[in-house]
Amino acid sequence: MALELLGAGVSPFVRKVRTLCAEKGLDYTYTPVSPFNPPEGWREVSPLGKIPALRHDGRVVNDSSVICAYLERIQPEPALYPKAPYDYARAVWIEEFVDGGIFPIMAPNVFLPVVLRPVLTRTPATAEVIQAAEKAVNEQLAPLFGYLDTQLGDGEYFVGNALSIADLSVGSAFVNLRHAGFAADAARFPRLAAFVRRIHARPSLAACIAEEKPVFGQRWV
Repeated sequence: MALELLGAGVSPFVRKVRTLCAEKGLDYTYTPVSPFNPPEGWREVSPLGKIPALRHDGRVVNDSSVICAYLERIQPEPALYPKAPYDYARAVWIEEFVDGGIFPIMAPNVFLPVVLRPVLTRTPATAEVIQAAEKAVNEQLAPLFGYLDTQLGDGEYFVGNALSIADLSVGSAFVNLRHAGFAADAARFPRLAAFVRRIHARPSLAACIAEEKPVFGQRWV
């Protein structure tokens, strides 16, 4: 089984797939692709021009959520999608909450201006840029953090008592926030803050973090 993952490692979507592969023990080849400067013919691989894409034995699968679900079918164990219908729905919902709710705020308002643009231009983010990002975190992202905090309840994982795609999705998104110097306020969101510390200590995510921090983690918190 030849797997090739194409994308930029600092993308939370690419990282989500990489951590799922690590948790399942799936070997794959990683080919860096920047969505800002993609290789010629990239639209033939990814019709929407997005990352990641997965090549599997000559066939292409697009979109991180689709890729993760596909890999679950290829290698069902250890299971990262719950078997019970309602638990399955909750896990996929949390994934979508992150991908469709947190990322559209976090990427343009926090990660791009505070981390990515300074790396690409070699110009540090100004105090005004950082202040605007902090405002986005406190006013736009905080309510979403509050929801995630309630969904954890008293458990260590978002769904049941086992690691799932929900946990990998939340954990991956918070890597980008920590690169930007922001984290869930432990006083306001104690369950979520504790969860992020736990999930980032897992070898699957810790390896990605260690790889990224020298370039993107100058404000890591």
